[in-house]
Amino acid sequence: MAHGAAKRIAQQNEQALRNLRLGMFIPTLLSTFFRLLFRRSSLPPSKGSLAIYIVTFLPALFLSRYLERMGTPRRDPTTGALISPGEDLNQPGVTEWCFDILYVTWACQIGSGAFGEWFWWFYLIIPLYAGYKLWTNFIGPMVLGRSSASSAASEGGNEKETVSKRQEKLRKRSERGDPRVRSVRK
Repeated sequence: MAHGAAKRIAQQNEQALRNLRLGMFIPTLLSTFFRLLFRRSSLPPSKGSLAIYIVTFLPALFLSRYLERMGTPRRDPTTGALISPGEDLNQPGVTEWCFDILYVTWACQIGSGAFGEWFWWFYLIIPLYAGYKLWTNFIGPMVLGRSSASSAASEGGNEKETVSKRQEKLRKRSERGDPRVRSVRK
């Protein structure tokens, strides 16, 4: 069963990596095509728009190479048998954020080709979201002196402490005097 899961992850990673390689190439072509079609006056691009494109393309290139290294399945060169499926590229967290940054970069590349250089302002979504995550997970709890879990508990007031089903069952048995349950005296 575990080998089947490894094959599934390897297949999903190979598909994601194919899409990633296409995604690094197609937005540049679409941006150029849209510039030719809608904004012929912006050709050749200004130094500023080229600088923005390069400054945003470099992190995208770094992230795509990182995801390729991390998610490429390793196979035996002679038999083609799967050695390692690579890291799961569908996992939440940092991997998901890497893909989100790539998607925003690609959208800004295409949008700037179709609508103009003002479209690059949407790229600010990335640092704004990073700031939000930093505030809610690290800075806010340190400054306010409480975590989100403790703030929810303090707002609840007189709510009972959570007890697992097993603990509840054992408590009921001990109340009935069941000999299978040893009572612990404090």
